[in-house]
Amino acid sequence: MLVITRREGEEIVIGDPRNPIGIVRIASVKGERVRVAFDFPRDVEIHRREIADQITSESPAEDVPPSVIGTIKPAASI
Repeated sequence: MLVITRREGEEIVIGDPRNPIGIVRIASVKGERVRVAFDFPRDVEIHRREIADQITSESPAEDVPPSVIGTIKPAASI
């Protein structure tokens, strides 16, 4: 794992600097909370860890990742 220290407003370039895959920017730091901004193409999926874990535990193993927006809720019983 690579750990990089950045200050508010500073960026991290992902991929080739001449043609990056995306940019990660530290948007703000307030106390212990850090806001991170991601500038990636729309076809690159970005998930919080808890959502990624939920996707992998509840979806069947497929080559195509599911499109999930929000919380996955179980179907109501009939």
